[in-house]
Amino acid sequence: MLSLTILCDNNTIIDNYLLGEPGLSFWIECGGRRFLFDTGYSDVFIRNAAQMKIDITQADALIYSHGHNDHTWGTHALIALFDRMGTAAKPRLVAHPRVFENKTADGHVIGTMMKAEALSNYFDIRLSPEPLELAPGLWWLGEIPELATKRGAVGHIAEGGAERDDFCLDDSALAYKGTDGLVIITGCSHSGICNITEHARNVTGESRVADIIGGMHLLGCHEPDMEGIIGYFKSAGVRRLHPCHCTDLAAKAALSRAFPVEECGSGTRLEFN
Repeated sequence: MLSLTILCDNNTIIDNYLLGEPGLSFWIECGGRRFLFDTGYSDVFIRNAAQMKIDITQADALIYSHGHNDHTWGTHALIALFDRMGTAAKPRLVAHPRVFENKTADGHVIGTMMKAEALSNYFDIRLSPEPLELAPGLWWLGEIPELATKRGAVGHIAEGGAERDDFCLDDSALAYKGTDGLVIITGCSHSGICNITEHARNVTGESRVADIIGGMHLLGCHEPDMEGIIGYFKSAGVRRLHPCHCTDLAAKAALSRAFPVEECGSGTRLEFN
């Protein structure tokens, strides 16, 4: 069984009285293990977790979907919480080896605030481009190959006094192989949501897709591209969607004409067998 709670999202749910910000953080429990998937942009995920009585200092691992500020900058607040609570154990930090590259966009730094050397004081860092089984049936997907669509560049990487296009090779996701099929958990899907879905099917050996939860990087998506995504989802047998974070209203509306799309935001709790 897998349970997932959205600690932080751009969207908030009416009557939950939780905070939102343009960032993402999930709390995941599976097979007796607890995972923090991304840390948002600030301490919002910590404040929401406390409101929901979730003790995130008990996480067995922190997982970075990729190395952008709206998914990693909250780690500074997390470490401050570790210090205040006197946490002795070092959770594992799972991410792609390129997660700490110096990412920029429009002249602004958008990469991780803390690099591996500093984080190693608080985490057992495991950087892997290969899939890893984190708990029974729960997979870190590693580097996502171009199986259905081409990657696009997202900003730049500053290196050696020059800049090159950043194709977000560090962008990954999780997949849970449950009794009803796959539950795919994404951060921003810079790798392409179709590529992620196809890779998840290959890694797990499960072709059925019960749900996709997370950011799908569908901001201002052109109609032909959206038609291609919907067509792929239909061919993959996707049954339900929980788009959030970097998926705009127009994209949600387009997806809802083809699939059950459920509202989600800070405070949403989901369970899967």
